[in-house]
Amino acid sequence: MANTRDTSASQSSRKSPRGEEKDTGENVTDQRRPKPMEVLRQARAQLSELTGMTAENVSSFEQTEDGWSVEVEVLELSRVPDTMSLMASYQVELDPEGQLTGYRRVRRYERGRADAHRQGGR
Repeated sequence: MANTRDTSASQSSRKSPRGEEKDTGENVTDQRRPKPMEVLRQARAQLSELTGMTAENVSSFEQTEDGWSVEVEVLELSRVPDTMSLMASYQVELDPEGQLTGYRRVRRYERGRADAHRQGGR
């Protein structure tokens, strides 16, 4: 039992034969930031899972001080014809690792209608 102290520290780095510490690669994934495409996929999947609605596309995406901010277009109500289906834009906030921390609906519209007064792509 004397050998159980601080095992995580001893496993994350090893000394080379010359006495230098080297990383064994076990903590590399913990320190790695996700790629933008991974964040986009995670945002869509997590929002769909939470709301039960189909996330169709991402219309806005940016890295922030707190992680990521993504605007996702969601199919809220399917209608016939499809141009009358009810869509919504959701602002999704994610932490630096790409985990959803919050979301809110910022707009609701019919699929066939264009925004005339919307500035800045949002």
